[in-house]
Amino acid sequence: MSDPIFKQNYFEIFSQSVSTELDLNFLKEKNRELQQQVHPDRFANSSDAEKLLAVQKTSLINEAFEVLKTPVSRLQYMLSIKGIDMDADTDTAMDGMFLMEQMELREDIANVRSLKEPFDALDVMTTDLKNKAAELIAEFKIVYEKDSLDVGREIVRKLQFLNKAQKEINDITEQLEDELI
Repeated sequence: MSDPIFKQNYFEIFSQSVSTELDLNFLKEKNRELQQQVHPDRFANSSDAEKLLAVQKTSLINEAFEVLKTPVSRLQYMLSIKGIDMDADTDTAMDGMFLMEQMELREDIANVRSLKEPFDALDVMTTDLKNKAAELIAEFKIVYEKDSLDVGREIVRKLQFLNKAQKEINDITEQLEDELI
């Protein structure tokens, strides 16, 4: 695997600098372009080694695209570039105020069915979560540039909580919509 693509980080594969903010349309277009260049079908008449290399490149590009297109996974990857492994982290300490807010949000989600306008409440919760996520991403950008990686890790952990809450909101919204049918 001496091909240069295997020595690049995910941002470099997509001709991007390491950043919290990426143009998703550019990323999608670049993904299509890269996939066309390395797609295994283009190597149907090539040697087995070339076919294998095409499959490996395609896999790498797919993985890079999936990581970069999602803010939380992108930030996790940015930390990994600097040697911070989120998966190996066994530190469970977290900001108490944030955890209290999360517990209250989970209670609100659990009780949303009892509200007169549950969809409105869910919309408000979604907007709040998006705003909090945007604030955390902006904060991450600052601490990452300052190499405050422990703070960056904490921010990513908070974003993971927000994503989980958003998934719960999406699930209950879907359930409520199904009940209307």
